[in-house]
Amino acid sequence: MSLLKPLAIFSLAIGACPFAFAAEPDQPIEEVVVTAKLSRFGATKSDALIAEIPRSLSVITEDEFLSRGALSLSNTLAYTAGVVENAFGFATRGDFTSIRGLDAPEYQDNLQVLFGFYNNARADVYTLEQIEVLKGPASVLYGQAAPGGIVSTVSKIARADRLGTEVVLTAGNNSRYQLGVDSGLDLSGDGRLTARLVAMVREADTQIDFVNDDALVLAPSLTYANDQSSLTLLLNYTDRESDTSAQFLPLAATACGSSDVSVSEPNVCAGSNGSQVNETAYVGDPNFNRYDTEATTITLIGSHAFNESLRLEGTARYRDNEADYDQTWISFLGDGNPRILTDGTAVGRTWYSAPAGSTQTAFDLRLVSDFQTGPVSHNVLLGANYQDVETDIASALLYAVPTAFNIFQPVYDGSEIPEAAAFDAARSNSENKTVASDLYLTDTLTIGDLIINAGIRFSSVDSEDAVNDQEDEETPITFGALYRTPVGLNPYVSYSESFRATVGTDVVTGGALKPRTGEQTEVGLKYQPLGSASFITVAYFDLEEDNLVDFVAGGQTQSGLGIESDGFEIEALLVWNDFTFDFNYRQLDSNEVDGAGGSVQRPSVPETAASLWTSWEPSTDKLSGLRLGLGARYASENESNGTAFLAANGFAPTPNRVETDGYTLFDAMIGYTINGYDLMLNIRNLTDENFYATCLSRGDCFPGEERTIVARVAKRF
Repeated sequence: MSLLKPLAIFSLAIGACPFAFAAEPDQPIEEVVVTAKLSRFGATKSDALIAEIPRSLSVITEDEFLSRGALSLSNTLAYTAGVVENAFGFATRGDFTSIRGLDAPEYQDNLQVLFGFYNNARADVYTLEQIEVLKGPASVLYGQAAPGGIVSTVSKIARADRLGTEVVLTAGNNSRYQLGVDSGLDLSGDGRLTARLVAMVREADTQIDFVNDDALVLAPSLTYANDQSSLTLLLNYTDRESDTSAQFLPLAATACGSSDVSVSEPNVCAGSNGSQVNETAYVGDPNFNRYDTEATTITLIGSHAFNESLRLEGTARYRDNEADYDQTWISFLGDGNPRILTDGTAVGRTWYSAPAGSTQTAFDLRLVSDFQTGPVSHNVLLGANYQDVETDIASALLYAVPTAFNIFQPVYDGSEIPEAAAFDAARSNSENKTVASDLYLTDTLTIGDLIINAGIRFSSVDSEDAVNDQEDEETPITFGALYRTPVGLNPYVSYSESFRATVGTDVVTGGALKPRTGEQTEVGLKYQPLGSASFITVAYFDLEEDNLVDFVAGGQTQSGLGIESDGFEIEALLVWNDFTFDFNYRQLDSNEVDGAGGSVQRPSVPETAASLWTSWEPSTDKLSGLRLGLGARYASENESNGTAFLAANGFAPTPNRVETDGYTLFDAMIGYTINGYDLMLNIRNLTDENFYATCLSRGDCFPGEERTIVARVAKRF
């Protein structure tokens, strides 16, 4: 799809809002408070105005993601420019978002919360009050991170302005039932000591047969606050019982029977009879499969103002995670050969058992100072960060075990589950430890209408596994400048760097693998018309990441493999009378490049994505309390080239290329508040569009999220 359709939508939105960009000439200009406001414990570690930060970032409030029917953290990002909410379709194991074509680390209250793979309990959106997305490298503020950006969440905590009790009942299709309670108390009578309990219990099936999404979350908090200080103790216990929705459906039973996917290598379809398995198909065994996670988190969040110009802020956390993960799927080789026979019988099934866990001890402590040197105002942030993370896994993989399983006529009797002795013989234990000790410094200088931000981080990362023990030291930097104009149109430019440690030995050089390093240059415009709540960001970025790992005979090497991406984004919130239009657009060119100058498009990354959410809250007395919302989401086709996967697994490269068609989805909401009750009905994927989020050349496909219908009733006391 060309730029024409998304830009046409944008033009129509602007044309429909003739007064969104300027105040009436004969009316006095009033200050407008924008709902989306940064938290000092969010992505930028600052409450600066979004319009005055020389970086591209997005804020999604609780009201916004609730009104759009978000059921998971990834869902909350569906209407955010530059973000693919779930690159691998409907998922129960985690929130697999990407920003600007690259994986996105997840942080909560300034500290990272997920490490490694499948050893953590994912956060539940009912415990969150805001999500912030900082786009581009963020290593100066956060240390190890991908250059695409980060997802930062803000927890619900006890506050004097959040008292009373809310009870929320939700029910939806796929037998989804959930009860939530959010209760705040003033324990001291003067607002200094407050308590809050956020609790949720859910029983739910999902769109995949036999896969449930049950959860119990308890998140009590206690806050003491006075005029100078605030200290919050937050506990979070999360217990989720589920299975994995990713069934790794084979190409021969999906792409080869679908007009939505094209395959360049005919051998892939040699095992196909032209039939396409239903997207809800379950190729596991309910007598074996499970993905159960449990996490206990203790967090301290505090601040103290020494005077008007100096304060101390920080977050400290201990987190313990456990995951029981067992799954079986139809084996795939990724070598261009079919893995099912023409009658649908699998050639082999892979059985995987991998109980895993992780522990984290971390803190982020910073001094923030505001002072003046002549005509220059400074906001200086001096921070220290420490993080000790240990991960463990006891994995057993039984690959391509002969089977009689038929994908079109599945039988789930448990008769093919291998004996425990077979798993014990194949099981290997792996433990990894990473300790990072960092210092960072940023200074935001204001000289009249010119705002300059500069920062540097001194990072030391000690990584240790069963074979390697290495230490990496990096000093990423960031620089940005923004100019405030009298009409609210603020141009900016920024440069930022990232790094993430790569553990192992280079089999070619014999030395330790180097950290993956990234950098980005971004130029853009931020526009908030005087007297208006409308806000627009337009950005162009060019980023790259080096030192990716090549898999060769005998191990790993770094031979010049990297990532190059550039793109263009528009994020526009337009307010006109009782209507709000939230438009987002992204055009991205993202490629993997090698040392010889060759390149291939990054897998599962659509080049074009656009969305528009329109809401209406009538201000007339007759319609008071009514809320309506309608949204559209578009993603273009994406492709997967098998060369890298084949090389990593010892196969000769083949020209196999799989292209998955794009899709357009619609969402809707109707809400009404009456007599203290808040009623809401949300429908995501309104037309129940069947689509694949992506198909991979290694041999498997991932269905997208089907229609979800959820009714919500909330009452505050």
